[in-house]
Amino acid sequence: MKEPKKCIIIDDEPAAHYVLVNYIKQNPQLELVFQGYNGIEAMDYLRDNKVDLMFLDINMPEITGIELLKIIPTHPKTILTTAYSEFALESYDYGVIDYLLKPIYFPRFLKSVERFFSTENSKIKTEEVIVNSVSVKVDGYFIEIELDQLLFAQSFGNYVKLHTLKKTYLASITTTEFEKCLPEKNFMRVHKSYIVALDKIESTEKDFVIIKKERLPIGITYKRELSDRLKNQIIL
Repeated sequence: MKEPKKCIIIDDEPAAHYVLVNYIKQNPQLELVFQGYNGIEAMDYLRDNKVDLMFLDINMPEITGIELLKIIPTHPKTILTTAYSEFALESYDYGVIDYLLKPIYFPRFLKSVERFFSTENSKIKTEEVIVNSVSVKVDGYFIEIELDQLLFAQSFGNYVKLHTLKKTYLASITTTEFEKCLPEKNFMRVHKSYIVALDKIESTEKDFVIIKKERLPIGITYKRELSDRLKNQIIL
């Protein structure tokens, strides 16, 4: 069985806590790890703890639920609990996945929780997709380019030159189209005419990256991002 998702309740009404605690206990996929009664308590807890789901009341004194979402830089998936349905539309601007109108009934609670798990499953499926190759048209035929073999791609009109460890291919695809096929974490456009494999960069100069003795220009608009990404990979 998978680990239950950690959730917290932030609500100034003890009665709301009583209802939500009872509902959460009936769902083995959820684990209640914290109960807070105002926004300050929520901020203190979230600062030091990772949480998957937050049941958050909107109408609280001092800091409302919406204000809390505006203040904290990152927050868990959130289900708002409120007695005022007019807040619902605004709430979706802050990544809220659902809202429960008080008094909260168990079937509606279950529906809200299922919506949460559907977003989690979508995230997992997205993360599991690993692109190992790209299919491109070369000389009228489609071939597979293994991405771990790709050094860099070079614009060539309506074509792209694909420089790999073994040979160079002239593919019938635009640079923009080809870029969309590549995993962002492994490749980056460094110039309007060049996309490079970050792990194939051997060194950098002021305005160039070096890959297999090839000096590829770095466009001025890409310099900062490239520098940041290379530092994260401890290449520089």
